[in-house]
Amino acid sequence: MVVFDFDGTLTRKDTLFEFIRFAKGKYALLCGIIRNSPFIIAYLLKFYPNYKAKQRLFSYFFKGMSYDEFRLIGRNFSKEIDLFVNHPQLLLLKKHLQDGDKVYVISASITEWVSPWCFAQGITHVLCTDVEVTDSLKLTGRFRTKNCYGQEKVNRLLEIESDRHSYWLIAYGDSKGDREMLSFADEGHLIT
Repeated sequence: MVVFDFDGTLTRKDTLFEFIRFAKGKYALLCGIIRNSPFIIAYLLKFYPNYKAKQRLFSYFFKGMSYDEFRLIGRNFSKEIDLFVNHPQLLLLKKHLQDGDKVYVISASITEWVSPWCFAQGITHVLCTDVEVTDSLKLTGRFRTKNCYGQEKVNRLLEIESDRHSYWLIAYGDSKGDREMLSFADEGHLIT
């Protein structure tokens, strides 16, 4: 079994900011970053947790949006991901698929833009951060699941693949958010 991180591993960029730019435009992205800069700076200085900073940004841009509109933007954006894909890692992923390996993409990014891209590559096992939706199908601005980052990546994999002794695990990641998964794997590969 093989696990790939998404942002920075299969792509060369963080897709959250690219998605916001795609959905809202460069000017709106810049204004949102400025308005939320105290929280972003606090996160960078390690005074504010990753998941809170991410949810605050997500809420600022998408709270109240129709879920159908959000999904459509995600599907359209997934086609843009090829513009900043990490080609050597994509080739490695395709090799694992050709070899018949069960491949997961596990990412802190949002399901609605990661899954369509993964499905187009032939990957059907995708675990990401899921958004919360109201009964009237509007985004609340919060996440339905925990941010799929750090230990949560391992937790989410174990929810589905609970018998850890029944498989050999190869993992690829590029950041501190992947450390736990890389340590958990039989073969952990840090992409630099």
